[in-house]
Amino acid sequence: MKSLKMLLRFAIVGGLILLLLIPLMMIKGVINEREAYRDEAYLRVSQSRAGAQTLTGPVRVVPWTDTRQVEVVDAAGNKKLETQTESSYWLQMPSKLLVDGQMQPDERRVGLFRVPVYSWKAKVTAEFADDDYPIKPGRVYGTPYLVVGIADVRGLVGSPRLQVDGRALTLQPGVGAVTGIGKGLQVPLRGFEHDSGGMLKGSALALELVLDGTRSLAVVPVGDDSRIAIRSPWPHPLFGGSFLPNQRNVGEQGFDAQWAVSSLASEAQRQLRDSKDVEPETVSVELVNPVDIYTQADRASKYGILFIVLTFVGFILFELIKRLRIHPLQYLMVGLALAIFFLLLLSLSEHIPFWLAYVLSALACIGVQAVYLSGVLKSWARGLGFAGMLTVLYGALYGLLISENNALLMGSLLLFGVLATAMWITRRVDWYELGASLK
Repeated sequence: MKSLKMLLRFAIVGGLILLLLIPLMMIKGVINEREAYRDEAYLRVSQSRAGAQTLTGPVRVVPWTDTRQVEVVDAAGNKKLETQTESSYWLQMPSKLLVDGQMQPDERRVGLFRVPVYSWKAKVTAEFADDDYPIKPGRVYGTPYLVVGIADVRGLVGSPRLQVDGRALTLQPGVGAVTGIGKGLQVPLRGFEHDSGGMLKGSALALELVLDGTRSLAVVPVGDDSRIAIRSPWPHPLFGGSFLPNQRNVGEQGFDAQWAVSSLASEAQRQLRDSKDVEPETVSVELVNPVDIYTQADRASKYGILFIVLTFVGFILFELIKRLRIHPLQYLMVGLALAIFFLLLLSLSEHIPFWLAYVLSALACIGVQAVYLSGVLKSWARGLGFAGMLTVLYGALYGLLISENNALLMGSLLLFGVLATAMWITRRVDWYELGASLK
């Protein structure tokens, strides 16, 4: 019967641990809700200003129309000639593409949330080789034009300046018949001569523009040889897309990244010509916040059950070894105090730096439990001892949060250390005698 009492005590503690999963899950739900509000803030800024930007081109477009006579059979079985027309276009990619620009970062506030935005001052130079189009019976070529794809044209600041072979041209809105590159700008070109077999002469162009955007910037490497350079004083870039920078320097003063992409390694040209519904490959950079408080708070909350288990294990060992009964409600109060730490951490970190929010939340919870446990355990020394144990746990958790790459290793070592300590303390305990001595 005494052993059954000890097992029942363990079962009650286990049930309390499962019960405390409810507030932990509710706190995790609050974290997810705040993340959704933050994403909504990003969306509001992109809708009122300009969203994530993608620059495609420049490319040269040659529209054509095929007209041919086709023999068809009508419903009555009679044969007749019918004129069929097909319209499409040919895209010519630049042989060399150079994109160079400076991203000037800024932030927009929506309530408690800060949304990173930027203004990109870019210079684009491109060289096109001669390109010929064979004359086909029934095919008529239209006036060729130049297209520059921009994901969100609302981000254009002022009027872009374009020069083709040293001659200034005025860009117009729209991309003509071209699909797959979003919105953008276009300008008609000269130099297409039908009597020479459909020759589009080579040319060189220079484009200067200022483009506002939110969070991320991407460039499609459409050239046979594409060289892209992006600089910014923002110290926390996230490089993405299909290609990482060949060279990059990232420091407290900002970043400088350079890409060199060949059409031999990229599918962007084929995707623009053939796959109208497929997003082309890009190089991209995103301005991210150095500390995402919601990601950190979510990671911290995942260790909540570990905190509770370790604390309750300490209580059980103390209760059995020191013969001091602790009521299940007292277990529950301590568990709730451990859980409320994560809610305090989330709410404070929205107003002050994350590290300071962590320190204040930990001090508040440790202080409350030190006072409470000194009464429960009938000794200030015992209460402060458990408070010291909690301080070590909070310190270990903070180490896990700031060392993302080593989090698994540190967490494994922490668990191993706790288990080894518990085994060392109880190595001489006679559990049968303890069970028999329980009242």
